[in-house]
Amino acid sequence: MDYESLDLTRWCNANAQVLGENAQPALGAQTFHGLPFQIGGSVDESQPCFLAFGKDLRSKPLWVPIGKTAQRVIFAHRLLETDLPRGGDIGTTVAVYVFHFADGSHERAAIRERFEISVVPVTWGEGSFRAVPDRKNAVLPRQIGPWEDAGRRQTEVSQGTPHSYLLWAWKNPFPEKTISAIEIVPTERRFILAAITLGHRDEDPFVRTGTQTLKLVLLRAEDASQPFDLSVEVDRGVATYPYPLPTASSEAFLTAELKGWGEALNTTSSPAYVQVAAIPSATVTVKNGEEVLGSATWEEIEEKKTVEPTPRLRIEVIDSGRNWVRTTILDDETSRPVPCRIHFRSPEGVPYQPHGHHQHVNSNQGTWHVDVGGDLRLDQISYAYVDGTCEGWLPRGDVIVDAARGFEYEPLRTRVRIEPGQQTLTLRLKRFRNLNAERWFSGDTHVHFLSTLGGQVEARGEDLNVVNLLLSQWGHLFTNTEEFTGQPNVSADGRTIVYATQENRQHLLGHMTLLGVKKPIMPWCSDGPAEAELGGTLEVTMADWADRCHAQGGTVILPHFPAPNGEPAALVAAGRVDAVEMLRHQEFNHVEYYRYLNGGYRLPLVGGTDKMTSEVPVGLYRTYVHIPTDQEFTYDTWCRNLAAGRTFLSSGPLLRFQVNGHNLGDTVQLPGNGGTVEVEAEAESIFPIHTLQIIQQGRVVAQTEEARGTRRLPLKTKLTIKSHTWLAARVSGPGYFRSLSHHDVWHRGIFAHTSPIYVAVGGEWSLFDLKTAQYMLTMIDGALTYIRELSPQYRPGTVTHHHGEADHQAYLERPFREAREAIHRRMHALGIAH
Repeated sequence: MDYESLDLTRWCNANAQVLGENAQPALGAQTFHGLPFQIGGSVDESQPCFLAFGKDLRSKPLWVPIGKTAQRVIFAHRLLETDLPRGGDIGTTVAVYVFHFADGSHERAAIRERFEISVVPVTWGEGSFRAVPDRKNAVLPRQIGPWEDAGRRQTEVSQGTPHSYLLWAWKNPFPEKTISAIEIVPTERRFILAAITLGHRDEDPFVRTGTQTLKLVLLRAEDASQPFDLSVEVDRGVATYPYPLPTASSEAFLTAELKGWGEALNTTSSPAYVQVAAIPSATVTVKNGEEVLGSATWEEIEEKKTVEPTPRLRIEVIDSGRNWVRTTILDDETSRPVPCRIHFRSPEGVPYQPHGHHQHVNSNQGTWHVDVGGDLRLDQISYAYVDGTCEGWLPRGDVIVDAARGFEYEPLRTRVRIEPGQQTLTLRLKRFRNLNAERWFSGDTHVHFLSTLGGQVEARGEDLNVVNLLLSQWGHLFTNTEEFTGQPNVSADGRTIVYATQENRQHLLGHMTLLGVKKPIMPWCSDGPAEAELGGTLEVTMADWADRCHAQGGTVILPHFPAPNGEPAALVAAGRVDAVEMLRHQEFNHVEYYRYLNGGYRLPLVGGTDKMTSEVPVGLYRTYVHIPTDQEFTYDTWCRNLAAGRTFLSSGPLLRFQVNGHNLGDTVQLPGNGGTVEVEAEAESIFPIHTLQIIQQGRVVAQTEEARGTRRLPLKTKLTIKSHTWLAARVSGPGYFRSLSHHDVWHRGIFAHTSPIYVAVGGEWSLFDLKTAQYMLTMIDGALTYIRELSPQYRPGTVTHHHGEADHQAYLERPFREAREAIHRRMHALGIAH
């Protein structure tokens, strides 16, 4: 028996009422910090259960016979009163505990307020200097909890506070001697002694060491393949949440294709890691769900380093020691610190993120509108956004570094070595391309929930020039309201701009990104959940939003085009759209985009992420905008050239595309009989690319391929053009639509696509496609049908709407009628009956 609780029942002189009403103390056989304590003879609060001392209680010394040796003696006790809030003295002696040995000698220990004893509950910030609470530090429930604890749950931890008692351990200077008795010598201060436990092991009964990292390997395939649900319990110590380790070896990780951009998530139960701090006699228990897989003592684990307590479980100590290291990441060309995002890990895959950043963002749980600033998780890996410097613990020995900065720097995934005593580390990132120098400026048209300053930090870390931070409504939640200023937030060097603007949304008619608005355009959302409030009515059209945005000099984008697919056809037909956004590499989005281009509508293409979580890097899908040399880079010039079609979107590859020397958004003029054009395209990428294609009116008319993947694909060809058309370039994986996937939450494909270059033959550029016109008319009819038959609306005459018009139905239908008339005019001009 390593710890032995004593029965003090015969000396108990007070019941639970001595603590006051509703105290509900822990009584009977109890375990605190994994140690046994016997408090009274039962859990009956009306029975004597405490040794109570002080004024009006027991005032004379009491001898408690022991007759045993002990390494430690642990007391569970509690002060009943304090003068500290009224200016009393800290350290006032409450009692003296005298340890009498069988040889006649004794040792005295003063029991002082806020040292060995305190009142319960303890005032925040007034904890004891020498005693510990009866409740130990612990992790919070991992998956469940009340709503009001949602924010606190992110801390993962619960600080141990006294529920009933303080525990003070006396270290016996003569453990070989028999303790004959313990004498309790009280003063007038009122206190209770609830329990005494003897410690027979030579160990500190309360853990004081730092954590060590353990690797958990489930040895049976049927256990290892289970969805991750491991937990670790330590009776005399603490354990963090366990987390899956990567399944790939460190060598495979170092040579993987998506360096700097995440790693496949291990969703199974093995291997895993956990961090544990314990005393030698502690028992470490590993569970999968509610099933115990195995247990081992901390003493055995520390001594053997690898133990297999059952045929189902192996526990390995993989902690090699650690150094506090200050890291600098330099631009290889300028030798100056460069903002980026970075991940450190041990060879086994245990993360060691810079101080101030998370090892696991939001405990590897979902992060929608939760914990979205300063850190990024790409499947298995958490990254920290840093300004080019960071510091924190790194393991001694081999350390794997994974760092990236957008698409124009070579990702750095390498192995470094940290020697004992080493406290500095220098890394270098090498620029792959400098598109700013070529007058291309990148931006994300679609970002939610970040703060403006958080957007600045993450944009610089991703080498992104522009972040459009979008205010919006989500049911009864309004987000980023406080960020709106009606003007751009520009970094000191002028290279990074964050503009807090809007995404206005309706669940069926569609969403709309309003860039550069100076005053909020309200209502932000309409027509009920999930965009607007429960019971909400259809109050506004997207056309109205677009008109008010343009009136402020803003830019209108249809995000995640074409969905929601209600009003986009009407908006395009009426010329209310400046650009459309792709945020997935799917054939459907391409078909819809090409449909409208073939219908004769000039629609620049942009890239945005729709970032709503820490599992999406800002700028993962980004828009590169070309700004001529005679224009400064500002938010206005970026938006103006975006609307002019001088864009390509990218989730990695960088594209060049020209037709007869003309650039994106331009119109190439050919004579009435047509002619031949020279087309040049080139794609370069930090990721492997396989297929570069030239698209004419939705058809592949030229391509080059590299089946094994390459970093560069050039293409030069001549095309015969006989009528008005458009051309674009696109690049991705094998066959174009079979791409590598990013490790963001949506696992989006890696590709790039330009806006068109238009080719006019014998006059002003024009295209018309009857099927597109019929499709658009059908969509307009569908939207009108919804407005008339399904949309929720207030009864006429019961409200005054934001637009101030008396006939709300006419207001809602007007832009659709205008769009239908615009299509009919085009058909009439071409002699097509409608």
